[in-house]
Amino acid sequence: MTSTTEAMPSTGHISEASQLHDPAVRGFASDNYSGVHPEILAALAAANGGHQVSYGEDVYTARLQSILEQQFGEGIETFPVFNGTGANVLSLQSLLPRWGAVICASTAHINMDENGAPERIGGIKLLQVPTEDGKLTPELIDREAWGWGDEHRAQPLVVSITQTTELGTCYTPEEVRAIADHAHSKGMKLHMDGARLANAAAHLDVPLRAFTRDAGVDILSFGGTKNGLLFGEVVVALNPEAADGLKFLRKMNMQLASKMRFISAQFIALLEDGLWLRSAAHANAMATRLRSAVEGIDGVEPTQATQSNGVFAVLPEGVADRLRKSFAFYDWDAARREVRWMCSFDTTEEDIDTFVAAIKQELA
Repeated sequence: MTSTTEAMPSTGHISEASQLHDPAVRGFASDNYSGVHPEILAALAAANGGHQVSYGEDVYTARLQSILEQQFGEGIETFPVFNGTGANVLSLQSLLPRWGAVICASTAHINMDENGAPERIGGIKLLQVPTEDGKLTPELIDREAWGWGDEHRAQPLVVSITQTTELGTCYTPEEVRAIADHAHSKGMKLHMDGARLANAAAHLDVPLRAFTRDAGVDILSFGGTKNGLLFGEVVVALNPEAADGLKFLRKMNMQLASKMRFISAQFIALLEDGLWLRSAAHANAMATRLRSAVEGIDGVEPTQATQSNGVFAVLPEGVADRLRKSFAFYDWDAARREVRWMCSFDTTEEDIDTFVAAIKQELA
């Protein structure tokens, strides 16, 4: 019998991976820019080796289901997927017939940043509503919640909200409940894009279920990548009766991982010992530190409440471009010179202080 070692091909040498970037370079462009949390990398290594059943029939995915039930309660269904766009499209498709439409804020990620995936891949009409702070209200929803039975109009059957919003603002549990009750009273369902769900929980200081399942959310896109994971999100059907066909839609949408244990193992490490909350709270704290520092600088005009890990501000002409020579960050609204600065689990106080000093120098 041939041993495992003998069966493996030999290259004759052991190569070392090349590091192509300078890890000392820091920025504020996105919480996706950061690397993988060391505890997540350790979890991936621990899950490696040996054989596990593929396509989600492994012990790690079973364990993840149990852990998510601890967070959200029994009776939920969970579906690990590769990325946030896939999670959102999959969630919305499961809630809608072919003629259904989704009401969302005009700033929603599904509307602005997913390259038409809900429309083109999901076949879903988006009914967008302008907002001041990225948050929907029952009154704003009613601007598009009409026309049921009209064969000439896509039927508004789902409301989608983002927590925290694309503008860094946070829904309270009471605000989510008001939206859920309003949507349900009109025969609509409620989806939550939770790409930064952990940041919301850290800001609100409440359990995850307090502003999701307990507040009436039907289905959740639970984000991990922006909170230290290598890759992966989880679709959580909080009300499985509202969603249909998730098992089949996941495969059809190219979101079924064959080696799913490596998505699930990351979420286990994230959720089992509170890493999700520690990392999010730290990112939020760094954003608060940055916001407090720039508020006292003449020429910097914050534009949104800082309720998560992002700071939005208007800068004088040319300042952003000069700062970007040393620090990466994005324009949010270039026409009004508004920029976005994002903090991550690995942002340090030194990172903030160095950046603030650079801003002061540019505005001196």
